[in-house]
Amino acid sequence: MLEQLLIFTRGGLILWTCKELGNALKGSPIDTLIRSCLLEERSGAASYSYDAPGASYTLKWTFHNELGLVFVAVYQRILHLLYVDELLAMVRREFSEIYDPKRMVYNDFNETFRQLRREAEARAEELKESKQTDKPVNNKKKQGLVQKAGSDKGSKKSEGSLATDGGDGDKAKGRKLENGHSNGNHVEMEEPRAGVVNGKENTSSNISAFDVSKLQKRTKGVKKTDTVVNKGSKPDPKKKATKKNRVWDDAPPEEKLDFTDPVDGNGSGNDNIEVVAANQGESMMDIEEIISSDSEGEVDDNVQKDSKPEAKKKGWFSSMFQSIAGKANLEKEDLEPALKALKDGLMTKNVAEEIAEKLCESVAASLEGKKLASFTRVSSTVRAAMEDALVRILTPRRSIDILRDVHAAKEQRKPYVVVFVGVNGVGKSTNLAKVAYWLLQHNVSAMMAACDTFRSGAVEQLRTHARRLQIPIFEKGYEKDPAIVAKEAIQEATRNGSDVVLVDTAGRMQDNEPLMRALSKLIYLNNPDLVLFVGEALVGNDAVDQLSKFNQKLADLSTSPTPRLIDGILLTKFDTIDDKVGAALSMVYISGAPVMFVGCGQSYTDLKKLNVKSIVKTLLK
Repeated sequence: MLEQLLIFTRGGLILWTCKELGNALKGSPIDTLIRSCLLEERSGAASYSYDAPGASYTLKWTFHNELGLVFVAVYQRILHLLYVDELLAMVRREFSEIYDPKRMVYNDFNETFRQLRREAEARAEELKESKQTDKPVNNKKKQGLVQKAGSDKGSKKSEGSLATDGGDGDKAKGRKLENGHSNGNHVEMEEPRAGVVNGKENTSSNISAFDVSKLQKRTKGVKKTDTVVNKGSKPDPKKKATKKNRVWDDAPPEEKLDFTDPVDGNGSGNDNIEVVAANQGESMMDIEEIISSDSEGEVDDNVQKDSKPEAKKKGWFSSMFQSIAGKANLEKEDLEPALKALKDGLMTKNVAEEIAEKLCESVAASLEGKKLASFTRVSSTVRAAMEDALVRILTPRRSIDILRDVHAAKEQRKPYVVVFVGVNGVGKSTNLAKVAYWLLQHNVSAMMAACDTFRSGAVEQLRTHARRLQIPIFEKGYEKDPAIVAKEAIQEATRNGSDVVLVDTAGRMQDNEPLMRALSKLIYLNNPDLVLFVGEALVGNDAVDQLSKFNQKLADLSTSPTPRLIDGILLTKFDTIDDKVGAALSMVYISGAPVMFVGCGQSYTDLKKLNVKSIVKTLLK
């Protein structure tokens, strides 16, 4: 049964709800649909699933883009109602005829909706009955086919058994030689059948097979030349020193395998490391980026090239008249050439194919049925809609001001904790040091926590950054529980009065469950203020897999009922991609987390903010 049907404007004004249904929805499925789907450019999807305590809903919707109306139907997911799509289309058609922008109440639409629902339910019942009447005939046909197939299989088995007694003996020998040992009596009944089926393939491959005798001649010639060279070369009287083999037994090791340099309480070790002054230069985070205004006609030119045959069919006069008078309503066929050009352009900029397709579907859903204005082309309208969609996606939904949050935590006399997570080799430690340098520029005291106890050299790398920046570091060496190390580091920062704790973690692949479980434990035990995912700007489709699986694993492996997911993204190696900036869009779209930092070099100052306008302009160039 239908739970609710709602009609509202794109501005959020509710025009009509079905009072007959009147079922109290559990949770807030409509609000979640607007926030998570309609505002995030996912409106091209067929439906949306919402889970609430004690209920699971499916939501379907349609738009009237010319009037700016949204029609949403809600029903229990377990029911699988077949008439919802047809009912929404009928309600959309009937309501658009009586809609008046100045009118707020539509009580007279209740009777119309009753009739429409009866018609839709009657058609669904007729369709169900027609399917049931067709089933017995289909079942008989299927039974006949199964019987035939069974008889064919029986005959094939008998033929296969005959073949194994006769002509397939040579092939069996060939299998023995290839496997290197005889199968003996351990041959199953299905194997001869496979030999008969593959007989044609084997004979065809033997025709064009390589001559083994030639190969043997070649190998003999190579051996001879090698022996000649060996005879001519003089043996070296001095033998090289070989490495002593390690003996692996059950006895405990005499030597300690942790070769970390001993460090005193002040964090001082080798004194020959260059110290970076705090005023090395202004971080690029505090420098405004200037965007140059270039021409923006490349996409339009591509669309015109793709739609040349269509233009010939319409004729010059009809296209000129259409551009002056404006088209009645945009249809899906009108949008396809421009959307295809935009999709190809996004994919060349390293946007994941799945996300580029979803974006185009969402833009098509927002434009279909709209009236084209005078003196405007379809390509420019589609481009403007895509530009608005990209700006909406890349603009953060909630403001994350780290400096403001640090001062708020300082007033509560506790440190602000940031955890850096990500896959192997993306630059977590280096960019952690860049963030520390940026915090020092704003007179914020920071402390590093070396919680990468897995990778060799990780503690030394972080210690080197700490010495150069002259900030404290908390470390416990290797083979320790990173969650406990992070907890002790936060306690130490509370005692010392440090404002921020920057927690470095081991790089891990999204499919490595033991390491992902350890990361989930670290986040659950310490409850950091910010979880930053560090990802490369070089990846394309893999960005979707990394972020979605990281979030999924953090949610699945957490013992908390409300698990912490990724809060923000730090994009590294941005200076190596030229105009291939699509990874930023893919990561933000799949996770909903904003890009907070962009690494663009190898020095401590090479950290900047994401310029949304610049990214959108590059994507549509």
